[in-house]
Amino acid sequence: MPFAPATAADLQHMLGVIGVDDVDALFADVPEAARPTRPMDMADGVSEQELVAAARAHAARNIDLSDAISFLGLGSYDHFVPAAVRAITSRSEFATAYTPYQPELSQGTLQTIFEFQSSIAALTGLPVANASLYDGATAAAEAMHLAEQTTGRSEVVILATVSPRIRAVVQTYASAYGMTILEAPADPATGRVTAAALEALVGDQTAAVLVQHPNAFGQLEDAPALVAIANAAGAVSVVHADPLSLGVLEAPGAYDAGVVVGEGQPLGCAPGFGGPTFGFMAAQERFIRRMPGRIVGGTVDAAGARGYVLTFQTREQHIRREKATSNICTNQALCALTGLVYLGWLGPVGLAELAELLVARAGRTRDRLCAIDGVRAPHGSAPVFREFLLELPVPAAPVIAWCAARGVLPGWSAGDGWPELGDRALLVAVTEQRTDADIELLATTLQQAIAEVGA
Repeated sequence: MPFAPATAADLQHMLGVIGVDDVDALFADVPEAARPTRPMDMADGVSEQELVAAARAHAARNIDLSDAISFLGLGSYDHFVPAAVRAITSRSEFATAYTPYQPELSQGTLQTIFEFQSSIAALTGLPVANASLYDGATAAAEAMHLAEQTTGRSEVVILATVSPRIRAVVQTYASAYGMTILEAPADPATGRVTAAALEALVGDQTAAVLVQHPNAFGQLEDAPALVAIANAAGAVSVVHADPLSLGVLEAPGAYDAGVVVGEGQPLGCAPGFGGPTFGFMAAQERFIRRMPGRIVGGTVDAAGARGYVLTFQTREQHIRREKATSNICTNQALCALTGLVYLGWLGPVGLAELAELLVARAGRTRDRLCAIDGVRAPHGSAPVFREFLLELPVPAAPVIAWCAARGVLPGWSAGDGWPELGDRALLVAVTEQRTDADIELLATTLQQAIAEVGA
């Protein structure tokens, strides 16, 4: 049948049920600055050809990471994506595959999910991993919900050094599930959370403790000690781990983390416009029936041949509905496959070498930028992973704008996520894409920008 839109009477009936007067009221929470205030600047009656030409002219004003040198981070990074990754994931049988609803008929899809789970389990040092989630922030929020369901408690302690983007998503989930969020403050001198600061907040109502390691400042938390505090209180210890850092850092499973989640974007996924990407989750086996999404298992068929089956699907809202433990409806199959291919391309030795390079290059860049008059590293000279915080002698926002106008994206205004840092904090990320020449260009451009803004 052709599409039949709702009639005016239907529309009024739906609005009445919702309890609003008109459709515009549904958008009342959208900030005024984000709402269109005028019609498109386009003459009436233009042809399709003219419209396409105008759209292309507007699009040409945008830049991408091939046009600028990026030191942006905070969860999305300009890592090199090998041609092999793009070639494999572009194959039609991968690019068109979707989450199987008759799973055992989709052995190829199940195999890639199984191998993805196996890779994540090996990285995190935990026995169980599920099919991919939407992104790292969603994975963290799902872990909080898992902890609330498992423990029957409603308080969650999040370290202040967790990315503000992750904290915002967890807060959104918490408001829906009736959870209370407590924040463990960071030591301003180190950019890390002490065991004493965490112990002061953890108690018999704590469902989970969320630790990001390395944290959003690139600093290495004392993750084993923080996890031990959470475990001793009967809470679920959740570590948000960077997958590349696990090339050099101890696997969280080795120090008894209950759940490990993370953002998969660094594993071969281009930053894009903030996505698409994928999240991952691994856990101790006692949490297997509470994990969101799907878990694929390996088996043999009647003839003894290797096969794969959909072993767990605890969320299944189309079957269990209100009894489902999660509303994760799918897995980011193509993005997760990208991560799997990327890890296979790197291998264990390559992963370790890349992680070591990121530590060394971040430290060298920090030293070079701190040689600029008035610039300092408030967290000292401790080793950092890929990212670090600077304090500028002038506000960061106009410095960022000045540099960006000259093709250098120097970092992120950290005061936007941590108001206590003030308006002079700059968060800088350095990947293997940034050469010594790029780093020197950042230093000279930043020095000029500070002088211009200061003047």
